[in-house]
Amino acid sequence: MIFYTGLHKPWQAKHFAHAFISANRMRTRRVPLGCPDWIMDSGAFTELQTHGRYRQGVEAYAELVNRIAAFDPGLTAVVAQDFMCESLILDRTGLTIGEHQRLTIDRYDQLLALSRVQIIPVLQGFRVEHYLQHLEIYGDRLAPGAYVGVGTLCKRNGAPYQVEAILTAIKIRRPDLRLHGFGLKTTSLRSDLVQRCLHSADSMAWSYAARREGRNRNDWREALAFSNMIEMMPVQQWMFPE
Repeated sequence: MIFYTGLHKPWQAKHFAHAFISANRMRTRRVPLGCPDWIMDSGAFTELQTHGRYRQGVEAYAELVNRIAAFDPGLTAVVAQDFMCESLILDRTGLTIGEHQRLTIDRYDQLLALSRVQIIPVLQGFRVEHYLQHLEIYGDRLAPGAYVGVGTLCKRNGAPYQVEAILTAIKIRRPDLRLHGFGLKTTSLRSDLVQRCLHSADSMAWSYAARREGRNRNDWREALAFSNMIEMMPVQQWMFPE
């Protein structure tokens, strides 16, 4: 599994082999990050939680993507503008899970036609059956071996068996897909099953831990120590509850 370190400050990416950075942090950037492999997130959670909608259309997002790709060869993929399905976000948008799934695909389709960079589509839902339904709706958009994100996982880190159940169901249905887990913490990443299901994952849990323990939440050395720990971390078997 490839681990992409989530970073608040783009200039810190030069210290990492793999980085994960929000588009919200890249709007004024004009020079390469110096990271050989980084993914740009759409900033979806912050946007929807704060405003209940995307203030930026797909065309504007694609323009940002293409502008950055023109000067930074390290940008290897971009996450589509998806719609998360936890109750907090549903309450903000006033929409249903089905509507969030449809909007996620609509924005993916639009961005795919405009971007020069690989786009990561996102599977969304809340229960296992939602993710499988969304998989069916995507249909042949997801070619064999496609790189696909799995959303609405970050709030489940306290119950890693839920993450295991979702990822396992997707892999049983489509074992060919290369899955990316968004915002996973060590509680989930310790799971052998989670690691075997995922091609990659990202996390900014290092920042929360540093702040909680009275250290600098923006220090890239905290992030590097966390990334090294993930690479060396022993995995364990989780027991599904009865």
